[in-house]
Amino acid sequence: MVAARKLEHQQTDLGYVPVYATGVVEQPWSDYTGTDHEVWDALFQRQRELLPGRACREFLDGVERFGLGAGGIPKFSDLNEVLAKATGWELVGVEGLLPDQVFFDHLANRRFPVTWWIRKPEQMDYLSEPDLFHDLFGHVPLLLNPVFADYMQAYGRGGMKAFAIGPEALARLTRLYWYTVEFGLIDTAEGLRIYGAGIVSSKGESIYCLDSPAPNRIGFDLERVMSTRYRIDTYQQTYFVIDDFAQLFDATRPDFTPIYARLAQRPALAARSVLESDRVFTRGTGEGWATDADM
Repeated sequence: MVAARKLEHQQTDLGYVPVYATGVVEQPWSDYTGTDHEVWDALFQRQRELLPGRACREFLDGVERFGLGAGGIPKFSDLNEVLAKATGWELVGVEGLLPDQVFFDHLANRRFPVTWWIRKPEQMDYLSEPDLFHDLFGHVPLLLNPVFADYMQAYGRGGMKAFAIGPEALARLTRLYWYTVEFGLIDTAEGLRIYGAGIVSSKGESIYCLDSPAPNRIGFDLERVMSTRYRIDTYQQTYFVIDDFAQLFDATRPDFTPIYARLAQRPALAARSVLESDRVFTRGTGEGWATDADM
């Protein structure tokens, strides 16, 4: 293990430039300041009050099983005791954003990287990169669900294959992660619910994704998702809705190599697009949408 550093994106005249980390670090828990713990508490309390009736039951159950609360930043070692017994996963501390191949290798080996540092008080509502709250609160509770935990490992293994195939395959696989792990919705008997980490860790998007008439909400289809560009600078224009977590895991079973070859013959779809073949839960009004910068 190396001493923990805080690696953040750099602001330039051209916008934020990603800064990548590669090493695994011990969580420097004793170095967290009172302000760090207060930020965690404030973010946690805000989402705890907001998410019942919005987040899926599996996520909320995971929060309770871990004993997450507004009592300061949790210790990774304590969470790992629960996680290892439940699904065999382990949290590892990292300094910031990881290169694709390093990230995939962690997932393929049932290790989930968690950025050790937390945002500043003035960044409560928006941060351009993952921090401890996003990584831990947003992602980790669902790793207690066996089916979702297996999906994450399968995704990591698929990522290693995509990395070897080339950048186009990697871009398509990244869209799958974006529209499921980060910004996915799930259809339940009680209605649409959130499971994506990018949503459950954000007050604004937790409200927008379910309540706003603006975005599309479309049934999950693997090739449709892998063909669809996405937004990194605004709330999403389209959310894809899974039936259950088994649907996600089943989607990762096939060899993606022929899928990549097939999709290479098709143009990418805009984030806002709705197709005749889509299973549409909600066709968005498009109010307030930006018109460029799809990824």
